Amino acid sequence: MFTDFSLDRRINKAIEELGYETPTPVQSATIPLALEKKDLKVSAETGSGKTAAFLIPAIQHFLAKDAKDTGTRALIIVPTRELARQVYKTLQQLTRHTPLKGMIIMGGEDYKYQHSLLRKNPEFIVATPGRLVEHIERGNTDLKDLEVLIIDEADRMMELGFNDDVSTIAAQCKKERQTLFFSATLKPHALSALADELLEEPETLLLNTRRDQQLHIRQQHILADDKKHKQNIVDRLLYDESFDKCLIFTNTKVETDQFSAFLRYKKHHVVALHGDMDQLDRKLAMDQFRSGNAQIMVATDVASRGLDIEGIDLVINFDMARTVDDHIHRIGRTGRAGQEGTAISLVGANDWARYTNVEQRTKQILSRRSIKGLEATFTGIKKKKKTADSVKKRPVKKTADKSKERVRNRKNKGKPKRAARIPDQENTKTPAAETETASERVIKSIPKQGGFAPIKKKKKVDNLPLDLDEEHDSD
Repeated sequence: MFTDFSLDRRINKAIEELGYETPTPVQSATIPLALEKKDLKVSAETGSGKTAAFLIPAIQHFLAKDAKDTGTRALIIVPTRELARQVYKTLQQLTRHTPLKGMIIMGGEDYKYQHSLLRKNPEFIVATPGRLVEHIERGNTDLKDLEVLIIDEADRMMELGFNDDVSTIAAQCKKERQTLFFSATLKPHALSALADELLEEPETLLLNTRRDQQLHIRQQHILADDKKHKQNIVDRLLYDESFDKCLIFTNTKVETDQFSAFLRYKKHHVVALHGDMDQLDRKLAMDQFRSGNAQIMVATDVASRGLDIEGIDLVINFDMARTVDDHIHRIGRTGRAGQEGTAISLVGANDWARYTNVEQRTKQILSRRSIKGLEATFTGIKKKKKTADSVKKRPVKKTADKSKERVRNRKNKGKPKRAARIPDQENTKTPAAETETASERVIKSIPKQGGFAPIKKKKKVDNLPLDLDEEHDSD
């Protein structure tokens, strides 16, 4: 019972009004340790009751010790807007009988209005990382007095690339604080590195395994040939299956819009949800789905976490999820709180590898199902077994005595070889008298007939003897 935790009467009153009777496993494990102000690293899924598990201890601390004229005392960081709204709603319900105030910071909302609320220094802030970093960079926040930092859905935060933003936010917070770290899995190295950066000697709580998360979910798969075939299968399922609410997952925003339009054409009451939608449209779609005005929602993985909507008893994977964790989060929208649920995955040739990976990693068999009149020609991809005959032996390279061929030798292939130059046996210089100069070779090359003879230069003779027979002019 919650009364075993020795909580403030105002908290107990709010818990009673919410209809909480006995703590969930994650609440029973987390609340006592969090009340001792220990840092915690918890593996727990959305829908396991973890929101109350981390909010109740923080509220109890702040009611037990009043701190006037301080900045924000608790910060909860979440990856998506939908989850931010869900956490903020639970916060309002649990603090309704207390003077504690909270606010929500996320993209798509008025920035100036958020700035005005931050000036009032509310005790609690629920925020998505991107918008909060904007306020930090402009000096709008006061996190120096922060007592509790809560990171929710940390694995999803990593997938969306918010690792650096979370580190930036944590650097602005008070160092002597309590930090609670919640994630669906604690295995990835990058996730462990982030936890080590933020936590001080934490207690680790592993509260559920992949197998535990799927006990109340009946999983099936239907083979499909192509996109059009998938559309017809889903159309038939929506008419044949009995359900209160159905959530259909696609892998892209374009596919979400196209498929929701197809279902409207087929006279189904459907809404769409993806990250590119305007904030007002996203809120309207969520309200219609919650209220039951629209029984069907087509969404991307933005709806796989943070949606705590009662009555989802059918999940259809139009496309197989890209990762096993995403598949688990998708089907986890049904079969909640011990209720039964059905998850149907459509498997085409492009989905086959992901489908087999899900079965291998989760150790769960997705039973095969077919729709009469819509049977697929695709029957799956069989893995070829390697046999001795099918394994081709690699040819053994000859290890002959052959020097590596040079590039210039490859270029000269097919060209006549030049005569080898034979050097003098005696490496001696030829006498100057026996050598022929370049000018003499040119003179020899000029033909003697039909051209001018070369002018020979007379040799200059010094000291000629006087010729006595030569006649001289006399006076």
